[in-house]
Amino acid sequence: MPDTHSSHRALTMANEDYLESIYRLATKGDAESGVRSVDVAEQLGVSKASVNKALSTLRDAGLVEQNRYGRVNLTPEGRTYAADVWRCHRMIRSFLVTELGVDMETADAEACEMEHAISHDTMVRWMAYMQAQGIVIED
Repeated sequence: MPDTHSSHRALTMANEDYLESIYRLATKGDAESGVRSVDVAEQLGVSKASVNKALSTLRDAGLVEQNRYGRVNLTPEGRTYAADVWRCHRMIRSFLVTELGVDMETADAEACEMEHAISHDTMVRWMAYMQAQGIVIED
């Protein structure tokens, strides 16, 4: 598995959050036509202007494309990167809830912070540990 996490370390935590949000929205419903920036803003609790600024950065990095109607699609590289961040988030959240007894809301918020700090290698090792222990990664 490529080390996608470290290959884009130029992204800020916030930009990773935008990328993850686009991924989550795209995998939720009918996203063939793309994700609306207003939906990203709503999911993250930010302004549409903030989303547009982040989209510019993500476009420049080759991680998203925007069609003429303003809808956003992940590039293949963007999809891989975003899926990696989301998988890491879910893994950490599951560990906190299952193994440490942290409540779901707190675990979700803390996983969002922690997902940006660990390397891809550490995530892979942690994931293997959890699987060996029979810990289920929750959606």
